[in-house]
Amino acid sequence: MERTLVLASTSPYRQELLKRLGLPFETASPDIDESRKEEEEPEELVMRLSLEKAKAVATDYPDALIIGSDQVATIDDEIIGKPGTHERAMEQLRAASGNDVVFLTGLALYDSATGRSHTICEPFRVDFRTLTEEEIDDYLRREEPYDCAGSFKSEGLGIALFSLMDGEDPNSLIGLPLIQLVSMLRENGVQVLGGS
Repeated sequence: MERTLVLASTSPYRQELLKRLGLPFETASPDIDESRKEEEEPEELVMRLSLEKAKAVATDYPDALIIGSDQVATIDDEIIGKPGTHERAMEQLRAASGNDVVFLTGLALYDSATGRSHTICEPFRVDFRTLTEEEIDDYLRREEPYDCAGSFKSEGLGIALFSLMDGEDPNSLIGLPLIQLVSMLRENGVQVLGGS
């Protein structure tokens, strides 16, 4: 692969996902304001932030393909973010109990040499079982998912919270829709399989 590939994220979850593709890449920390604009829909928010993250690191990489991604979780179209604390995580999982939570993951691929970009929003729905206070507390103490939108890690013990998962790419739930990313990279001349 000739072009430099950059992940505009310091998320260890996104880095681990991107490593699965076996392509060399660099990481950079985008410094942007992630505030939601007035009346901005969740889908618009994650797509805008994904592209802004990619563009934010472009000055350091003038000839690169830059990947930006952003994710929100929603219950009844209300955004729930990263809890940060045990108490807030308890509140989030109480709200999720017996409900479905839709995760919206924005993905942008930005070509810093040409200024062209491709941005999508990948939805993924998770139906939660009805959870007891004891189950919620035990889960949070064991996994401590306080830096994860929605207060769980689907790739870990969080799977025990669900009754159903519905979406095209389970990787999007972790934070990077790899199926769409492979397609975007291919359109930009980067072959994950069969390339030189």
